[in-house]
Amino acid sequence: MSATIRFAVPQDAERLPAIETSAAQAFRAIDNLSWLADSSPMAVERHRQLIALSTCWVALDTNNRPQGFLSAERHGDDLHILELSVMQSMQGQGLGLSLVEAAKDYARSKRLRFVTLTTFKNVPWNAPFYSRIGFKTDTRADVDQRLAAILNEEHTHGFAPGDRCAMIWPVT
Repeated sequence: MSATIRFAVPQDAERLPAIETSAAQAFRAIDNLSWLADSSPMAVERHRQLIALSTCWVALDTNNRPQGFLSAERHGDDLHILELSVMQSMQGQGLGLSLVEAAKDYARSKRLRFVTLTTFKNVPWNAPFYSRIGFKTDTRADVDQRLAAILNEEHTHGFAPGDRCAMIWPVT
């Protein structure tokens, strides 16, 4: 499916939690992660903040309705992907890839150093997906302290140690 990707606008913020909730339903197929399907999505106010920073993109259907989004945040010379979600009915059609490419294009245009994220190591639509599109697991001896702190915080919220990893995509 060919998707139209654009920066999110304030009116999109109300729709994004439903997209995230729909996307999370895919985790019901993984026993030890099925609880994620019932987790609270990112708050509308947080979406509004990221939209105001121009670090949120939406994938639109033919009726110009958001079907997926990518929210990110600048950290110095890095762009950190906070959330990538696509409506469950639209998954597997390239929307996620298109959204990630928009974030990469942004990072290039701003001459950033890395696009970063944290994700599940062994969930097919997580680390394996990102690996296929050029992200590498951050195994540097001096792992970025910011990413290490994010992983530690995720562990305090119920993720098993070792299930998640930090990934980076070098912009240049």
